[in-house]
Amino acid sequence: MAALAPFAGHAHVVGLTGAPGVGKSTTTAALIAAYREQGRRVGVLAVDPSSPFSGGALLGDRIRMSEHAADPGVFIRSMASRGHLGGLSWAAPQAVRVLDAAGCEVVLLETVGVGQSEVEVAGTADTTVVLVAPGMGDGVQAAKAGILEVADILAVNKADRDGADRTVRELRQAVSMSERAPGQWRPRVVRTVATSAAGIDDLVSAVDEHRTHLGADGLRTRRTRRAAREVEGLALESLRARVQHIGGVGLDALASDVVAGRIDPYAAADLLVDRLS
Repeated sequence: MAALAPFAGHAHVVGLTGAPGVGKSTTTAALIAAYREQGRRVGVLAVDPSSPFSGGALLGDRIRMSEHAADPGVFIRSMASRGHLGGLSWAAPQAVRVLDAAGCEVVLLETVGVGQSEVEVAGTADTTVVLVAPGMGDGVQAAKAGILEVADILAVNKADRDGADRTVRELRQAVSMSERAPGQWRPRVVRTVATSAAGIDDLVSAVDEHRTHLGADGLRTRRTRRAAREVEGLALESLRARVQHIGGVGLDALASDVVAGRIDPYAAADLLVDRLS
């Protein structure tokens, strides 16, 4: 990471997230084709869920992207979530940095199928695309799920299905009702049919429009916030490891005292912090 740091920070990181079955992998493949037509080098990081029983992952996303496997301007890396919540792998930010430093102009970050709270991709990407499909919940549900706060672009995929017009209408209505400061970006709602690449050019245009809206200052602000979260996460993980190997007043001893009623959890936490420092 130290060797790569001077070479990173140039790629535009586009996160794709949404519920399982909305067509994230197919949309990613269509976006690869669109960016390659523009001559851009593309890196793809596809995160698959790990089995809670075997610990393995199918890594099946690359099957849908196999048509790009022989393209020297495309690099596809599959990763298992390994139990990490939020739709991403613990090592995802570092992997994005590797693809960035390797010269990829666009990095597509595809998450596992996320629910209402697993929206970590918004903190990792420069532009977040949330895919929805007709019949998978209305605009009110989207607002309740926090999608409107997460999404920079809302892509209604499988827009050739019944109910697509209603989904687009409800999402646009929900976006118009959300509170935004003057000049603040309002999420764009686009229609796509990833299997036929219909609407993908509109999606690419919306991503480019969002980057232009952010400008250099906006990108720097997002990336600084992202780096702060990453540093904090690594520091907390290091502290967690030290807690497990601390001598003297250790975690197990303090836990036993809490169970026995000799000390309360807050006082125990203070003692543990004092011991670490």
